[in-house]
Amino acid sequence: MSLAPPDTEYATSTRHRRRWATLGVLSLSLVLIGMDTTVLNTAIPTMQRDLGATASELQWIIDAYTLAFAGLLLTAGAWGDKYGRKLALAAGLVVFAAASVWGALSSDPTTVIAARTVMGMGGALIMPSTLSILIDVFRDPKERKRAIGVWAAMAGIGIAGGPAVGGWLLEHFWWGSALMINVPIAGAALLLGFWLVPESRDRTAPRLDLVGAALSCAGLVALVWALIEAPERGWTSGVTLGAVAASLAILAGFVLWERRHPHPMLPVEFFLNRRFSVPAISITLVFFAMMGAAFFLSVYLQTVLGYTPLEAGLRILPLAIGLVLGGPAAMAVAQRVGEKWPTVFGLVLLAVSFWIFTGTTIESGYAPRGLTATVVMGFGMAFAMGPATESVMGAVPRAKAGVGSAVNDTVRQVGGALGVAVLISVLNSVYSAQVDDATAQLPAEAAHAAGDSIQGAYAAAGELPAEPAAALVHAADAAFVDAMTTTTAVAGIVVLVGALVALLWLPSHARDEQPG
Repeated sequence: MSLAPPDTEYATSTRHRRRWATLGVLSLSLVLIGMDTTVLNTAIPTMQRDLGATASELQWIIDAYTLAFAGLLLTAGAWGDKYGRKLALAAGLVVFAAASVWGALSSDPTTVIAARTVMGMGGALIMPSTLSILIDVFRDPKERKRAIGVWAAMAGIGIAGGPAVGGWLLEHFWWGSALMINVPIAGAALLLGFWLVPESRDRTAPRLDLVGAALSCAGLVALVWALIEAPERGWTSGVTLGAVAASLAILAGFVLWERRHPHPMLPVEFFLNRRFSVPAISITLVFFAMMGAAFFLSVYLQTVLGYTPLEAGLRILPLAIGLVLGGPAAMAVAQRVGEKWPTVFGLVLLAVSFWIFTGTTIESGYAPRGLTATVVMGFGMAFAMGPATESVMGAVPRAKAGVGSAVNDTVRQVGGALGVAVLISVLNSVYSAQVDDATAQLPAEAAHAAGDSIQGAYAAAGELPAEPAAALVHAADAAFVDAMTTTTAVAGIVVLVGALVALLWLPSHARDEQPG
């Protein structure tokens, strides 16, 4: 049974006439989620000072959000399909805004971590709702491609703009402003959405699959937790391996349950369709590369080059140029030749951006190399994400758009967590090996701090006389740049493998007409 009314009736409906205004509201919601991914990173040093937070607490202020967000996405998407995607979006915005206020007004790290967890729950309701509403509102395949191009670009723009927004807020307000900024954005999206976003749901959906929901949440939380903890605990530690094994066992149980359930939350046969599974892999690898790059690029700009958080954020903003220009261009190309070739091209462009970074030296500075690589990265992300998302959503029935969107968003989160875990592990390993000679003559405590991170090296240098301090800082900068170029090479190779997978197995076109 299709959710859509007849085409002639739909073409004259209010939701059709307001579709581009609806996209504006969805885009505002996406900017909110994307910006929150990175805006708080700039506030970490200030939070450490004002809250007296330990390194572990600071890590969990960031990671608690990711865990809740990733763990609940599939369940939230299915809930929106059954009970209403507009309702899910509105509920998510309210929860997100309220938890932001709670976190911003908190005076201890534990409360901030709790608030960030609740924000992740709100984000899990918002993110899949935006794409599933878009799919319902844009029924014409050509217009849907253009709309998804805008959707993909806006998701990235929020991420790219977060550091600049956070830097500006910290120069004028307190650390909590990095959370409080969410309130007016969520409020505007909520009020505009009340008038401009139509409700849609799968009216034939059975009762929510609670067992499947519990298994998916537990499996994804265990997997993302393992990825978050692996760089600190070690990839071969018993805790890491145990968490990975537990997550795989639970997710295998989820697959078995869903295959036997008469009304599964996530029909696993979706993954047998290459139009669904191959672009999902592509999206995973885009976020693998992007989230890892966001970490080391921020450290490079603020520590090695000495920019303030605002100055560093402004130098990441050119990423948005590539996203804004590349998103619509990618979908225009997809309109003519299908989703395969722009996806492959985007992944290759992303690899090229990393190749440009591999030529960085300690004397390079930001421009022209860093500027060029950042813009190319934005174009690569736009060309890979938009067409791949269209392919994923074109492979699922419109009635299951919430679940399809949730899968799309889940692989983003898992890919991002995997990228941060793997690429930071590579970065830290190469850095420690490179800086060892420079720390050999230091006191044991200072040598340990300097070998652990470039920030530790700078802190240790502050306790030394001028000449050895300058030598240590120079050695740490050189070691970090060497580690960064090695890491970008690894990221580039991974993305090229993704391009090869898409080239070999991604069909050219997603299905244009979606069944209800």
